[in-house]
Amino acid sequence: MNNNTSTFIIAELSANHNGSIELAKETIIAAKKCGADAIKLQTYTADTITIDCKKEDFLIKGNELWEGYNLYALYNEAHTPWEWHKELFETARQNDLVCFSSPFDKTAIDFLEELDNPIYKIASFEIQDTPLIEYAASKGKPMIISTGIAELKDIELALETCHNVGNNDITLLKCTSAYPAPIEEANLAVMQDLKNRFGVKVGLSDHTLGTTLPIAAVAMGAEVIEKHFILDRSIGGPDAAFSLDKKEFTEMVNAIRNTEKAIGKVDYTLSEKQIKNKQFGRSLYVVEDIKAGEEFTEKNVRSIRPGFGMHPKHLKTIIGMNSKHSIKRGSPLNKDLLSDKNKI
Repeated sequence: MNNNTSTFIIAELSANHNGSIELAKETIIAAKKCGADAIKLQTYTADTITIDCKKEDFLIKGNELWEGYNLYALYNEAHTPWEWHKELFETARQNDLVCFSSPFDKTAIDFLEELDNPIYKIASFEIQDTPLIEYAASKGKPMIISTGIAELKDIELALETCHNVGNNDITLLKCTSAYPAPIEEANLAVMQDLKNRFGVKVGLSDHTLGTTLPIAAVAMGAEVIEKHFILDRSIGGPDAAFSLDKKEFTEMVNAIRNTEKAIGKVDYTLSEKQIKNKQFGRSLYVVEDIKAGEEFTEKNVRSIRPGFGMHPKHLKTIIGMNSKHSIKRGSPLNKDLLSDKNKI
């Protein structure tokens, strides 16, 4: 991941290749042009993630995107063929893009190790698969773990599993496992709690429509943003409805980078522009003609704009003192105009 402080932005390829390696490669190249730091694949087959069974348990219900599928059929359609991986990794590297994957069983991890996969991402629905997490973490690579269906005890166990094999390079992603996810269920406060509670890096795996949530997450301290990416939603596919197209992804990246600039650092020194603009601040001015020896009052001296006179903090001390010279209305007050400047 990035060695600097900028947010690591991941474009999730997922099923947005629609069974075409050329479309997959085109999507990877486009992700780089849109400002992504990384492209993420998913490494499974229908047989490594489930079984071909049409019993009630294996039928998808209550999800309008995938209603009527059984799990095997969905994953058979959505998977990224393993024989593509080497070429996709190479395409990413040629375009200076980090390429890594989510494995879904041990054979996928062994396969990804042959490709020098640099990061292991544990998907939301696999957070309870501690044997999978343990095997991935044992490879000593950075771990990114989504928490979409996790209770606190699941997160604690996943972290413990990584720590037990000596892997402490862990990023937890706040995730709402709904497709698309309602923004009111985002609960980004959980992301901050994960960071404070476990002392890990945090980020967001986002399935909401639009770009509001990633921008808000970065403002709240997210170090990683993962978002599904598609060349054009009109090509369709299982994940098209909650994926960003090229224009939207570019807008998200630009907004995130501007948010990072806005967050900045703790620095109370003023820029040259700010120093110059101090002239528009408040200071003490004579607002009525004053004769030599005349007393300063709240009527003839006020704190007003611009800022070329004395600091307003001196007003109470000056009231009741006498003028050393005649002073015209609109003159900035300074020590040399006071009969006893030693009091200031």
